[in-house]
Formats: sequence, structure tokens, C-alpha cells
Amino acid sequence: MPLHPRATARLDHVLATTQRDARLPSVVAGVVRDGALVWHGAAGTLDGRADGRPADDDTQYRMGSITKTLVAVCVLRLRDAGRLDLADRLEDHVPGSRLGAATVEQLLTHASGAQAETNGPWWERTPGGDWDALAGAPVDRRFRSGRRFHYSNVGYAALGRLLEVHHGAGWAEVVRTDLLEPLGMSRTTTRPAGCAAQGLAVHPFADVLLREPEHDAGAMAPAGQLWTTVRDLARWATFLGGDTAGLLAPDTLAEMCEPHHVVDDRGQPWTGAHGLGWQVWNLEGVRWAGHGGSMPGFLAGLRVRLEDGDGVVTMTNTTSSTAMQPFAKALLQVLDDEVLRPVTPWSASGDPALLELVGTWHWGAGTTTARTKGEHLVLGDPGTARASRFARTGEDAWVGLDGYLTGEPLTVVRRTDGSVSHLDVASFRFARTPYDPEADVPGGVDELGWH
Repeated sequence: MPLHPRATARLDHVLATTQRDARLPSVVAGVVRDGALVWHGAAGTLDGRADGRPADDDTQYRMGSITKTLVAVCVLRLRDAGRLDLADRLEDHVPGSRLGAATVEQLLTHASGAQAETNGPWWERTPGGDWDALAGAPVDRRFRSGRRFHYSNVGYAALGRLLEVHHGAGWAEVVRTDLLEPLGMSRTTTRPAGCAAQGLAVHPFADVLLREPEHDAGAMAPAGQLWTTVRDLARWATFLGGDTAGLLAPDTLAEMCEPHHVVDDRGQPWTGAHGLGWQVWNLEGVRWAGHGGSMPGFLAGLRVRLEDGDGVVTMTNTTSSTAMQPFAKALLQVLDDEVLRPVTPWSASGDPALLELVGTWHWGAGTTTARTKGEHLVLGDPGTARASRFARTGEDAWVGLDGYLTGEPLTVVRRTDGSVSHLDVASFRFARTPYDPEADVPGGVDELGWH
């Protein structure tokens, strides 16, 4: 879907002004909608000099911790194939480390208690050793597993090792064959290849630059090694938006984006959490998922709005900047302002057989309304109290999809003549009149009745 020239001009302007005002040597960005990269742009030069090579859509940048999301998807593919359970301990698969008591799920969600960084020199700036050297350092836990969110690069080194044990190949080879090749992400590599930006630091008080080192992080590489381009990263954003090319079940992707552990910055409101590899946010009632990345000389970001799959990717070759999150937000605001979604006309597509379930129902003295929406039966207003959508699982059998009733059964109970008597929702009885004795209300209905 080509964008209107006005939208393209606004996006280009946001990009150019951000590069200038934030003093970014170079920056690339892309916006995705409906499973496609609908705009991308680049500004600045690879070495930060006026006469340097301009950045473009084939320029590689280091994605940093976004690497973790690919590792996580590969772990969930193992789970879906029946080769491990998220409740398994690391020791069950990768013996011989002090992290062995942590579960796979805890490692994925940064709730294992594992220390954040290595014991040795600053791993992001020095070459790394193998897993045995890392585990023998020894790496350890800072907190009891499961107690709290504690971001751990070391934990993802352990998950990378888990992939290697199961596949008999390096973690990067697993990511390449499982994900990168099927998705056409041919410009995503473990080391810079072809046109790649130089990692740079910009002096905080002067317009001068410092080159940052680049190396193989060894066993720590699964925490942030990969390099990519704006086009490849946009493809990964559309994967998160639902276009998984059959590589991951929709239910598994949704499970990965559920908030498992709140990111509790003491004294601050809770807006962020961590899922199974993905960071998730609830901003003004809107759910987002994605991940950020930073390595010496580079910053990257990927964020997708879960309700519609709209997303943005950004990358720059500077070590530190506060401009990237506002930059991403501004790009998405242009998309929302300038690019209206097509409106699908309403048409009558409901099932008349469900009319016997719609209308007013009573749970005790409370009143709620049932209606149909698409293939779902909707009881109340989802998002409030115990309201939920229900999906059909069989004849007169439904399952809840929202809130308190997620995963809970709704059974349509019929009289001997086949008419609907009441709804049994996770043992609660919904009748057509309050406390209808014929609805078999648990505990019975007082003989005196209403008085």
C-alpha cells in the first residue's frame, strides 16, 4: 500500500530533524502496516562525517538485545515440537552451571534471578569465551528464581547454549536455519557483512566522534550479537505483528506477548512487563510488544501495536541518545494521522441459531447482556468485571477468552424439550430471571422467594 506523498514527506522530515537535533551520525527507520514495510528512510553518513557514505536501506546496524527475541522464538519452537517444557529446569538440558535451578520460562522472562552481566571485563567491549568458560566463571543468581523481574544478559547466554545442545549446532546457525532463511532476512548476520555502519560514540559536549570496538561476544553473543538492516528488521516486526510464515503458531506468538513479569522500577507507575522473550507495554490502554537494543556504538528499537500490527523499527550508530523512543512515537503518530485504514462495510453474517443465547441474563441479582460478535458469544463488556468473549468448542460448549474467565468453560444447559434453561459459566449460573429456581441455582432458592 503506497503512502500518500504528504505522509511520506512528514515521515522524511521527522527522520531528518531527529538525525540533526539528536546529533546521530546516521539513522534508519521503517514503518510497517498490514504485514508490509510501507515507508523507510535513512539520514546521515556511516562515519558521521559530512563527506562520508550515506546510510541506506542495505546498511547493517547492530540490533543488540533484539537478538534475544529470535533466540526466544527458537526456544518456543522447541517447546511446540515437544522437545522441552517451559517448566523444565535449565539443569535438565544444560547441566553444570549455577543457573541450573532456574526454569526455561524464568530465563525467557528475566525472572530467573540470574546476574545481569558477566563477572569478567565489560562483555560488550571485549571478546568472549565459550559456554564452559562462562559457566565456570562462575555466573550465579542475584535473587531467588521466580521472585522478581531482573534483566539478565547472562540468562540469554544460557538459552543460546540450550539451543546448541538440542540442535547440535551453534545458536546462530539455529536462528539462521529456523528463522532468517525462511523469512528472507538474508542481511541479518552475526558479524558486519557488506555495507555496515561504524559504531560510534558522540561526545556529550562537542561535535566529535569516537570509534567503538566490534568483536565476537562468544557465549554471550545470544544476548546481543546480531547485525541487520532496516528491511530485515521490518520483516521481523511483521512477524511480531502476526505474519509468522507458518514458523510459529498464532497461539504461541500470543503467549509470548502476554505480560509474565512486571518491570517494577521502584516508585514508578507500571507500564511495562516482560513476556516470553518480548518486552510488552500498556500505554494509555494500548498494548504494544517489541524490544530495544543497545551495544557500544549502536541503538535499535522495534515496537508493534498488537491490536492491528502497525509498527516501527529504528537503528542508529551512536552509543547513547534519549531521542530514539520519541522518534519512534513520532513516526507512528504520522502513520495514524495520515494513513486511514480502509473501512469494511457491515453485512449480516451472524448465525440465527445463536439467537436463543442473546439478550438479558442474570447472575444472582446482577444483570448482563449476551450478544454475538463474529464467531464469538460476548457476555457483558470485556475488560470490565467478569465479562468475556467466548469461543465455541463444541455443541453447547464455549471457552472464555478474556480476563477472569480466560480458559474457563461456558456450558449451555437445556431443558428436556431442548430449550435453553440457563448458562453455566465456570460454575456460576446465569438465568433469564434473577434467582430462577428452575436454573438449578447452587445452594437452592429460599422458599419464601422475593418478598
